Amino acid sequence: MTASALRSLVARAATAFAAAAMLMLCAAPAAFAQGLIRDAEIEDTLRAYTNPLLEAAGLNPNDVDIYIVNDPSINAFVSGGQNIFVHTGLILAADEPNELIGVLAHETGHISGGHLARSREAMNRSMTPMLISIGLGVLAIAAGAPDAGAALISGSQAFGMANFVQHTQAQESAADQAAVEYLEATGQSGRGLISFFNENIRPYEFMVRRAPPWMMTHPFSSDRVESLRRRVEGGAHLGATDSPENIRRFQFMQAKLVGFIQSQGQTLARYPVSDRSAPARYARAVAYYRVSDLPRARAELESLIAEEPGNPYYQELMGQILFENGRAEESIAYHQRSIELAPGQPLLEINLARALNAARGRSGAGEAVALLQRAVAREPDNAFAWRELAQSRDLLGEEALAQLASAEQNFAMGDYAAAVSFAERARRTLPRNTPSFQRANDIVLFAGNEMRERAARENGRRGLSITH
Repeated sequence: MTASALRSLVARAATAFAAAAMLMLCAAPAAFAQGLIRDAEIEDTLRAYTNPLLEAAGLNPNDVDIYIVNDPSINAFVSGGQNIFVHTGLILAADEPNELIGVLAHETGHISGGHLARSREAMNRSMTPMLISIGLGVLAIAAGAPDAGAALISGSQAFGMANFVQHTQAQESAADQAAVEYLEATGQSGRGLISFFNENIRPYEFMVRRAPPWMMTHPFSSDRVESLRRRVEGGAHLGATDSPENIRRFQFMQAKLVGFIQSQGQTLARYPVSDRSAPARYARAVAYYRVSDLPRARAELESLIAEEPGNPYYQELMGQILFENGRAEESIAYHQRSIELAPGQPLLEINLARALNAARGRSGAGEAVALLQRAVAREPDNAFAWRELAQSRDLLGEEALAQLASAEQNFAMGDYAAAVSFAERARRTLPRNTPSFQRANDIVLFAGNEMRERAARENGRRGLSITH
């Protein structure tokens, strides 16, 4: 084997390990392909469940973001710092609020334990045994034992991963125990976490046990359950039950998700017309709306509003149904009422602004601008809000500010070339020494730097491919 071939083999082995390790760290975010769901009511429910846990962990809830991933798999994960991602499949698989809250407590344990940063450190440390194995393989080949050398090099990934999974398994166990601690601190039982593992994860353990040990990033679910059981059964709140409010929130969250992400047939199978409960009517209202059956959607929702006129999310849904059926002016009153009942929610403010733009054009754009400015102040990365703000500014004839809002929209989306283009056009006519002019300058600077760094990374990758 030539020196060039040896270098190539070493590079491939190192790349394989790094790719495998990063897959373990970042496989979950691939669910983004399914898309994120934004819904004020569901986000509010997840916040109500999670904030007490974060506070029990000594974390500031305002520093933690929660995202809903439209994916049927049963999963939740922490990524990108203090961000919790919850799959719709997990929400729908839970039988009671305590099960979902138990999983959220586990993810809180990962954040509190700083596990993402420590996983990166562990991955770097795990490179050492892999490189030793590669080095020994190279020496064996050089000494005239090519088969032994090839075996050492091909097995180097297993050496590195075996060290890494020991770390991740310890993290999962630590997060489990932290979850019980946070549940106890908030007066909740850990039984839901145990039942969720037993019903949704443990049945598949026989498949997991067939995997090579060095691929086992999590402890066996049976071991996790037994470890949790000992801790939970000794807790002071073993017999605690879900509060009526948590149960109500849970039922409406599941009903709304079923109506939006499942077919009408599936929704009616779960919530038949004979079921006159409020969650069932809610689910059917959404399902009818999605197939453009406006009369039945309105009938179900009007019955709910009559029973609970102070529910902001009934008002929001009626506004959405009317708006998307070409009745923007009629939807405005419902959107206004939703904000009166739940002030300060950006998604509700965006809904009203959108309706004002569509129904009243220039005469409604001024109010829309005020609403959208409040929304982007709370959610500066909300590209949809920036797009609506650009439209409102354009309706008012404020071309430079409309271009600046479009720059913000593209910056939030990661389209830095478009962001620079819009920002440069905006700053040509914006008055100098104003916050808007300075913001346009900042976007040109930051987005331009990001474009150059991306180009440098791309050139680096091309250089590597040519070299090897």
